[in-house]
Amino acid sequence: MARPVPRHDRDAGGSADVLAAKAALREEIWSAMRAARVARFPGAAGRIPNFTGAEAAAERLRAIRAWQAAAALKSNPDSAQLPVRQRALEDGKTVYMAVPRLADPEPFFVLDPDQLTEPPRKAASISGASRSARRVTLAELTPVDLVVMGCVAAAEDGARLGKGGGFADLEFALASAAGLIGPGTLSVTTVHELQVLPAGTIPLTSHDVLLDVIVTPERVIDCRPRHGPRPAPAIHWDDLTGEKIAAIPLLSRQRPDR
Repeated sequence: MARPVPRHDRDAGGSADVLAAKAALREEIWSAMRAARVARFPGAAGRIPNFTGAEAAAERLRAIRAWQAAAALKSNPDSAQLPVRQRALEDGKTVYMAVPRLADPEPFFVLDPDQLTEPPRKAASISGASRSARRVTLAELTPVDLVVMGCVAAAEDGARLGKGGGFADLEFALASAAGLIGPGTLSVTTVHELQVLPAGTIPLTSHDVLLDVIVTPERVIDCRPRHGPRPAPAIHWDDLTGEKIAAIPLLSRQRPDR
C-alpha cells in the first residue's frame, strides 16, 4: 500500500479556497513528474522534488551575471538545490542554508568555502552541513546577494508554489527585516520544465515571495518584467498559528505580544 503524501499546509495561513487551489496544483505537478519519470529518489510527492537535470539547471544558473557577481547567498536545504549549493562553494561563495523547518535556536548553517572539512558536494548536503558547518543565529548572518528558493512549481510571473508550510516565505521576511535581503537582492529557483507554469496559474497570498528568475536545464526565465517591483516582505502574524510560532524559536522570540 502506498504511503499517504504528507501535508505541509495544515497550519498555513490564507483563505481555504486559495489553500485548496494550491494543494491541487501540487498534486498535478507531483503526478506529472512521476508520470514522466523525472523525479529522483525518493519521489516527488510531498517534497520539493529533486529532479532530473538539476545539475544542468545549476550550471545554467552559474552562467548568469548575478550569480557571477554574488559573494554570498542564502539557500533552501532541499536536495533539488544541492547542485546549486555545491557550485556556490566551488566558486568561493559563502552559503547560508536554513536548518530544516527553522527548528533550532540557531536556524542557519554557514558554509564558508575556506573552512570546509569536506568536499563541496558533501558539505552542501544537510548531513554534510551538520558535520562541517557552523550553526548561527539570524543576527550572525551578513547581507546576501542571491536567495535560492526551492519550488514545487514556479510560474512565469514569479509566483512560487512550495510544499505549503510557508517556511521559505518566513525565512525571506525574517532576513529582510534583519537587513540581510534588500529590494535589489535577486530571488531565484532551479526547477524542471514540468514545474514551470504560465503566468496567472498560481494564486498568491499576502505573504508569498515572488521569484525574479527561474532556471531550468533548458532556459532562464526573467520574471521581473511581469511582476514589477517586489512587494516589501513582512511577517503576517495573523496568518500564523500558535503551533507554528511555538515550533520556530526565532519567531517565538519576535512575537509582538509575547
